[in-house]
Amino acid sequence: MRSVNNLSQVIIREDFTVRDILVTLNNSLTGIVLIVDQNEVLIGTLTDGDIRRGLLKGFTLDSLASSIMNKNFVSITSEENIFKGIEKIQRSGGRQLPIVDKQGKILELKIIDSEYIRQSLPNPLVIMAGGKGKRLRPFTETCPKPMLRVGDKYMLEIILEQCIKNGFREFFFSVNYLKEKIIDYFQDGSKWNISIKYLIENNPLGTAGSLTLLPNTINETFVVLNCDVLTRFNPSKLLNFHRINEGMATICVRKHDFSVPFGVVENDGVKLKSFLEKPTYTKLVNAGIYALNPSILSYLEKNTKIDMPDLLMLALNHNQKIITCPIHEYWIDVGRPESLQEAINSWSKSSND
Repeated sequence: MRSVNNLSQVIIREDFTVRDILVTLNNSLTGIVLIVDQNEVLIGTLTDGDIRRGLLKGFTLDSLASSIMNKNFVSITSEENIFKGIEKIQRSGGRQLPIVDKQGKILELKIIDSEYIRQSLPNPLVIMAGGKGKRLRPFTETCPKPMLRVGDKYMLEIILEQCIKNGFREFFFSVNYLKEKIIDYFQDGSKWNISIKYLIENNPLGTAGSLTLLPNTINETFVVLNCDVLTRFNPSKLLNFHRINEGMATICVRKHDFSVPFGVVENDGVKLKSFLEKPTYTKLVNAGIYALNPSILSYLEKNTKIDMPDLLMLALNHNQKIITCPIHEYWIDVGRPESLQEAINSWSKSSND
């Protein structure tokens, strides 16, 4: 347990925007911001998970902190037993405990476990790396898509090292097309002090079918990533979001704007209702990152091709709870030659975004 020495790094006003909050969260390394009113009284808190839930409800990065803050936060006064406070905050699933005076003004912020000490997560992580990369031809005619270079590293190597940095230690690579080149380079993962095992598809099984090749000893929620997605999103945050919302599966989504290059006409029979000139629409799209409970594997059949959207809809149709987790971090689908070049140009820059 440690105290935050500089409270000014975590305290914000209620009229700050979500965009301001994200900057504060990234700079403070505490995982929380404390929101005060004009009298410096603590009136709410915001975490990464709170922001993502707010974005799903329709709030934007320009929304005010007061509109999405958590008003049911856990805090204690300086006169209360701190160990009872720790017990309360742990029951709530958090790890940050504000300590306030009798008027509600912030005196201290306790962090229950250190953000600076990376702990190994027990959760396996599966990377889907078996596709033929047809949209990336001719680059993938003799090279599997995960082994394309983005800067000075292979794309799969970048993804792997990002996940290691965020606490993952047990990996499964689902491979098929030109699999030897992947296996020869990564081997058992000992180069990175981790474990890599391979789910070898003798025939293409889609973006979910190879999960039947996972060992039946897996009893933890596991993460699945597509190998052609580069992102600064931390998948350990997905695990926390998934745990709090108690679903069988969680799918990461992001907002995508698309413009219609024509005037859009809506009609009622032969009567004109509305006319929109070249409108722009916003939709949530699949970001290719998932958290899955092992129980979802019961919906799969061995050696049967199935894609992840079909698996999720199958579970949904059986009245299972499927969660969506919005991501706002840098993200790019490296699925076409032009997006590969974009990734090469922008990946290193995104580390500063």
